[in-house]
Amino acid sequence: MNILGISAFYHDSSAALVQDGVLVAAGEEERFSRKKHDHDFPSLAVDFCLRRGGISVGDIDYVVFYEKPFTKFERIMQTSMATYPRGVAVFRAAMQTWLMDKLWIKAIIKEKIGVPASKIMFSDHHLAHAASSFYCSPFEKAALLTVDGVGEWTTSSRGIGEGKNIHLSHEMRFPHSLGLLYSAFTAFLGFEVNEGEYKVMGMAPYGVPKYLDKVWKLMDLAEDGSFRLKMEYFKYTYSLKNTYNSNFVRLFGAPRTPETFFFTKNTGFPSYFGEKPSNYDALCAENQHYADIAASIQAAAEEIMLRMARSIHKETGLTDLCLAGGVALNCVANGRILRETPIKRIFINPGAGDGGGAVGAAFHLAHQVLGESRKGVLTHAYLGEEYNDGQILEFLQSNNIAHEHVTDEAKLIERTVEALTSKKVVGWHQGRFEFGPRALGSRSIIADPRSAEMKDIVNTKIKFREPYRPFAPSLLEEAAEEYFDMPGLSKQPAARFMLLVMPVKKEKQEIIPAVSHMGTGRLQSVIEETNPRYYRLIKAFGKATGVPVVMNTSFNLRGEPIVNTPANAYRTFKASEMDLLVVGNYLVRK
Repeated sequence: MNILGISAFYHDSSAALVQDGVLVAAGEEERFSRKKHDHDFPSLAVDFCLRRGGISVGDIDYVVFYEKPFTKFERIMQTSMATYPRGVAVFRAAMQTWLMDKLWIKAIIKEKIGVPASKIMFSDHHLAHAASSFYCSPFEKAALLTVDGVGEWTTSSRGIGEGKNIHLSHEMRFPHSLGLLYSAFTAFLGFEVNEGEYKVMGMAPYGVPKYLDKVWKLMDLAEDGSFRLKMEYFKYTYSLKNTYNSNFVRLFGAPRTPETFFFTKNTGFPSYFGEKPSNYDALCAENQHYADIAASIQAAAEEIMLRMARSIHKETGLTDLCLAGGVALNCVANGRILRETPIKRIFINPGAGDGGGAVGAAFHLAHQVLGESRKGVLTHAYLGEEYNDGQILEFLQSNNIAHEHVTDEAKLIERTVEALTSKKVVGWHQGRFEFGPRALGSRSIIADPRSAEMKDIVNTKIKFREPYRPFAPSLLEEAAEEYFDMPGLSKQPAARFMLLVMPVKKEKQEIIPAVSHMGTGRLQSVIEETNPRYYRLIKAFGKATGVPVVMNTSFNLRGEPIVNTPANAYRTFKASEMDLLVVGNYLVRK
């Protein structure tokens, strides 16, 4: 049975292939098209999935889309009419985009892929989210919690997964949405919605949640984490451009100007920002205000998620939790759920956002609708395209790129460790690329975590990004509890996908300062079974330094998707000041 899942037309379009109950391929369209957050139909990702699965279009049994377009259109129409005349612009845009394109998904799939209409199915958006987590988890029975901006009508759902079945028993509905609330603050703080939310999360530790009482004024919050937003503060129901209104501004002050440098006394002023301004102290104070607002909305989001987790445990008695939806990428909240609620284990699909909807839709059809047995657990995110030595060599030779071929893996790792311990920045391109937004050792930029200056070095040479943005520690799974203050951390599935923020032990903070973000870290625990070369690299680095941890960030330039091909990797390598590129068994130096 070959089931192709599709997510498209909002953001992070993707495709996934489930064969006989096993996820064999998944990838976001942006990795192939090179358009950040590409929302178009994922034709290139579909081609990859079929190629990886060794099948043609005629072998596809079903194509399933991750939401129900007519139900979503109903919500947009009803909202537009309810906010008339303010919603006229939304109504007009809906007519143009939906009546011309988005409503006719079945016809688009039929045309783009070439399957008959009888093979095309649809899933509910939040059901796809829940399925993307539960069916990939190691749990036979688990509590389910999905939280995002909005699907068709639902913004959050909860329920139980058991065996092959999922039952969602409770939901919150548009316009009351934690994802949209967080996005309103993302826009207020000068970042792009659906792109900058993680920047807000990274900014928050540099602030104090002194405006939390004002955040609570925006809603009526219940003990179970459900809430009703006071819509007199928001515009997203009737505006195409703005998510918040003048009442919001009166409450929190003037919004932060987009594209301006963010820095506080605690972040410092990095050299790549240029010359320090004459009014540095005044700008620090201004930015501190915005950091405090970031800390306040982050604290509110965490409290809401904690209430939801405690409530679902109280309802079900279950201590295993599957999280999904874009808000499940808030790894600070995820860490607090483990530390502060009765939940013992959390599973999150590495593609927790809309991209993962393609996976969930395919699995829901396979298991709950068609009754196929569950097979295996998603223990890694390496579901994308890979390139063999022959393909890499062809690229290098055809472009006259000087290189060294190292067939002995031990020597390859030795050369890489030598570079890392010499404060070199390394582009690491190995195996299949990762599904989801995190670089997990297949398409990573790596460096030595023992020197605090490596943050500025990597930002200066490659990222050119805000100084408050954290770098992640990749470490051997067996060393997780040595470095992080969380019992049982080495057994947490979410830690393998870099979806938990945990406190770094005080005595270790000075040892790995480059990956300790105000005393915490968004760790990736690495096991030899799923990424043997990356594991052996970290182990060798640990043997050389006594620290089995490397600094890890995604292999891309600012504003670009993470690299896919060797050509993508080399272009990024040349456009930055990386010192060494390790692509497969080949070394390329400047």
